[in-house]
Amino acid sequence: MIAETPKTPYYAVIFTSVRTEGDNGYDDMSEQMMELAKRQDGFLGVESARNEIGITVSYWRDLASIKKWKEHSEHKIAREKGREMWYKSFKTRIARVESDYDFHKP
Repeated sequence: MIAETPKTPYYAVIFTSVRTEGDNGYDDMSEQMMELAKRQDGFLGVESARNEIGITVSYWRDLASIKKWKEHSEHKIAREKGREMWYKSFKTRIARVESDYDFHKP
């Protein structure tokens, strides 16, 4: 599903990852983090896809909202578990979205 985002500018957190083998509780934690993020002030939406590489893009109102999410205690626990058992590698990028446009086929 494509996220409905507001008028620009806003911010995108782009999380790209390569997973380890097996679930090891990943799906449950991922679902919990998604629900928790949706309740955070400043959260605007999310898009995610996974094949060999997973890409999750979350959208935020401002840098302060992103910082609060990064510092959230439950999110910190999830990140630790990710480093320990769910990811072979990952990279996080933060970008300011200056412009967007969309297309919808009738």
